[in-house]
Amino acid sequence: MRQFSVIFKVILCILVQFQVGIADDPYRFYTWVVTYGPISPLGTVQQGILINGQFPGPRIDCVTNDNIVLNVINQLDEPVLLTWNGIKQRKNSWQDGVLGTNCPIPPNSNYTYNFQSKDQIGSFTYFPTVGMHRASGGFGALNVYQRPAIPVPYPKPDGDFTLLVGDWYKAGHKALRQILDSGSSLPPPDGLLINGAQSTGFNGDQGKTYLFRISNIGLETSINFRIQGHSLKLVEVEGAHTIQNSYDSLDLHVGQSMAVLVTLNQPPKDYFIVASTRFTDKALTATGILHYSNSNTPASGPMPAEPAGQIDWSMDQAKSLRWNLTASAARPNPQGSFHYGTIPTSRSIVLANSAPLIAVKQRYAVNGVSFVIPDTPLKLADNYNIANVFTWDSLSLTPTAGPAILGTPVVRLNLHEFVEIVFQNTETKVQSWHLDGYDFWPVGYGSGAWTESQRSSYNLVDATSRHTVQVYPNGWSAIFVSLDNQGMWNIRSSMWARQYLGQQFYFRVWTQQQSLANEYTIPSNALRCGKATSILH
Repeated sequence: MRQFSVIFKVILCILVQFQVGIADDPYRFYTWVVTYGPISPLGTVQQGILINGQFPGPRIDCVTNDNIVLNVINQLDEPVLLTWNGIKQRKNSWQDGVLGTNCPIPPNSNYTYNFQSKDQIGSFTYFPTVGMHRASGGFGALNVYQRPAIPVPYPKPDGDFTLLVGDWYKAGHKALRQILDSGSSLPPPDGLLINGAQSTGFNGDQGKTYLFRISNIGLETSINFRIQGHSLKLVEVEGAHTIQNSYDSLDLHVGQSMAVLVTLNQPPKDYFIVASTRFTDKALTATGILHYSNSNTPASGPMPAEPAGQIDWSMDQAKSLRWNLTASAARPNPQGSFHYGTIPTSRSIVLANSAPLIAVKQRYAVNGVSFVIPDTPLKLADNYNIANVFTWDSLSLTPTAGPAILGTPVVRLNLHEFVEIVFQNTETKVQSWHLDGYDFWPVGYGSGAWTESQRSSYNLVDATSRHTVQVYPNGWSAIFVSLDNQGMWNIRSSMWARQYLGQQFYFRVWTQQQSLANEYTIPSNALRCGKATSILH
């Protein structure tokens, strides 16, 4: 017995020395039932996608490193998947919830996601990824709070509000999918919503400060957000603490999230909250009310106007966002301890979006390839060496001339590469690009065609990290990304019709040194489909 006690003490000392946890991080368990149900966001009844009867879906509030165990029961008449937009899924692209990594959950079936908010903090979202489901609902907020021992660079707010803002169609997801499948592009959206409605309200006490988490959950339209008579102090962008500049209004592009502090320092009355579309022929608006608890006066006066400036104004604002180098991130070390601007890049990739017609049908493409989603997820095909599902490295890493083609490319990259990616937009509409599994540093924005000489304009010191970047019309955006997360990762347009019709592809980040330290093995409950249907668990 004494010998056992000595051995136990030795093991305990080793665990403490190497900071190995004896107990797991906390677990949070959820059961979500996905159904259809009647909703009326624009005043007329339409069929929505609900989670546990809610539109938008339930909000997930968790803490850094929490384990999320979420059982999704699909009661739709179509397969469904959910993705966790901005959650990096460290070593675990098996849980990413896109059709390149997961089989969709069949009707009258279920799947349990098991993932961790590993080393993350901030404002994120989730949404369905099959077809055009996202156009009918099934989306919600996912907020990751700091651990008690990790400070955030601002006093604890007196309240915390979540705003999911996005464009909306009266037509349901099936009708919109039929339009796209017929070879046409979507018409302009019919309205703009905040938290699933055209109007909403928030209550607060005079003199107190509140955190507003704002996400653009829409399908295709950039938005501008503002509050009458109040400044927006920016404190977070997609999980990164920022220099706390104050703004009268903020542009958010599709898939992006920001958090701002708002101090109720005005005379006691009600004030308008306004979100409106940007860079559209017809402006759509959704409104809310910020109600002071001691107010007896309704909101009045003109609503705050959208910025007079357009693309140049928005680009200047984007360049003004700065990383808070001294703030702690999800870990105790300061964000700025990673000096991204001093790391040599291993390669440069230039990706150009386009809107070609292929076989007389509207498609969208990246470097001349319009992605076709296979019946077998790429991750399963790669894991089981299933042939004829995708093609390795068939996408050129620079823009190509000639007609666009259909394809299912996977680009192979090495674990721990440090890569420059330039997004080139020759179209007249703002683009929005997202990379699963990572955040990255948008080091530059510009007009015209990108050239190597543009690197002299890069911000190599304090560009704020994020997971979704906008690219302005006839312009470019450049990012740096550290490929430290092994797996199969989707890089896509956040504008969902463009994603659906091919503006996406996948990176496989990999090393020959296979280890659980790099990537988890296939989950025991992973669904099989396509050419992997007959493979046993």
